[in-house]
Amino acid sequence: MTTIAGIKIPDSKLARAATELVRDTESDLLFHHSTRVFLFGALTGERKQLKYDPELLYIGAMFHDMGLTEQFRTSQNRFEVDSANAARSFLEQHGIPEGDVDLVWDAIALHTTPGIPPFKKPVVQLVTAGVEMDVLGFAFDEFTEEQRKVVVAAHPRGENFKEQIINAFNDGMKHRPDSTFGTVNDDVLALKDVGFRRKNFCSIILGNAWNDSNYACTCNDPAHKHG
Repeated sequence: MTTIAGIKIPDSKLARAATELVRDTESDLLFHHSTRVFLFGALTGERKQLKYDPELLYIGAMFHDMGLTEQFRTSQNRFEVDSANAARSFLEQHGIPEGDVDLVWDAIALHTTPGIPPFKKPVVQLVTAGVEMDVLGFAFDEFTEEQRKVVVAAHPRGENFKEQIINAFNDGMKHRPDSTFGTVNDDVLALKDVGFRRKNFCSIILGNAWNDSNYACTCNDPAHKHG
């Protein structure tokens, strides 16, 4: 059992299998990032006195970027969905109950969707909290300098993590630009590809196939309110 910044890294058979799989599948960049996500998420849970299953948090953190890896280079799903599905398959193979599988799936699928995870169960909250701390620096000052140093000493960011993680996002998504519509992932492609054009939500509404005049209610029923 390894303890980092007071947080115990899960060492169950399930956790060891997850670590081995992620270590063999992901780059060093993503592996160390994922482990820091667990640690910062767990530290957030301690600070907020949340009750959660550390093993499920660990699986969620370790798999959350799996969809960015080479095996999903032909997928057209959102990378978060591919990551969540990979975790689901792994957990089902290990006989984990459906409720726990669904919890981890949600934690991974929602980790790039601001505003929703804080209202979900702690494992979902904490995967996102870990990602936001490590990538975006959210709540940076709510961790002590000692906590930050110990976590990074065990799982290094490297000198240029900010640029490298953006590149990793781009590598995992540039073949499926349509999957980024309406998400923060749009920002990555807009930065890295000068030819990328964002889809506009309002333009899609105004330009879609519905011709509202053809479906306008013309009845005389006073119960129907017409705009």
